[in-house]
Amino acid sequence: MASIFTPTNQKRLTNIAVVRLKKAGKRFEIACYPNKVMSWRNKVEKDIDEVLQSQSVFVNVSKGQIAKSDELKKAFGTDNHTEICLQILSKGELQVTEKERQAQMNSTFRDIATTVADKCVNPETKRPYTVTMIEKAMKDIHFSVKPTKGTKPQALEVIRKLMESDVIQIQRAQMRLCLNIPAREAKKVKEKIKKLSSTVESEEFDGDLEMLILIDPGLFRHIDDLLRVETKGRGRLEVISLKDVKDDDEQIE
Repeated sequence: MASIFTPTNQKRLTNIAVVRLKKAGKRFEIACYPNKVMSWRNKVEKDIDEVLQSQSVFVNVSKGQIAKSDELKKAFGTDNHTEICLQILSKGELQVTEKERQAQMNSTFRDIATTVADKCVNPETKRPYTVTMIEKAMKDIHFSVKPTKGTKPQALEVIRKLMESDVIQIQRAQMRLCLNIPAREAKKVKEKIKKLSSTVESEEFDGDLEMLILIDPGLFRHIDDLLRVETKGRGRLEVISLKDVKDDDEQIE
């Protein structure tokens, strides 16, 4: 593709996201589809053809000026446009207008709130909060989106800050697990499991020990490893529910 044609009576770069990288003293650009660059970087989008509008490297996308082969070899050590596109896509700076940047920030803010709402409940009622309620709480604690950071780690940061504040009552929705512990290791393992559990709902001995517990999801791997190591692989763990919530009523407004 020799150039990207943009009629003079239309605004340039409409529906094009430009990613720019300066290397060896020169500026190189690639043309991408809007909203696809971050999806690629977050490993949501895996098809490069869904990201790149053209597998050509430009010195100026808006003017359709393709980089010369010798310029590419000097800067990247190769003139393979596809390989260089991937480098620019990974390391380059996404060029967006202020309006587009604000729209992205708003979208990310809501994505974070959605993740928090999905992971948390009111500790007294065990009911989930609405996304709107979480968004309001995030504003109350003056949470700012970090555009270079993923949604999940920012959601975990929000949860921590909300738990430390008095804006709303909130806690991680608990996982319900059923553990089967061989009789030989039952006493020792039971005490360790109790220390990691939020609630022990039941204990039954029928040769082996069967425990029904609630835990913070962040401790799941720890408990799984503990059971496997302490029982030498003879213990069993079953996830009964990922979230202990009361879903028979409406969400908290």
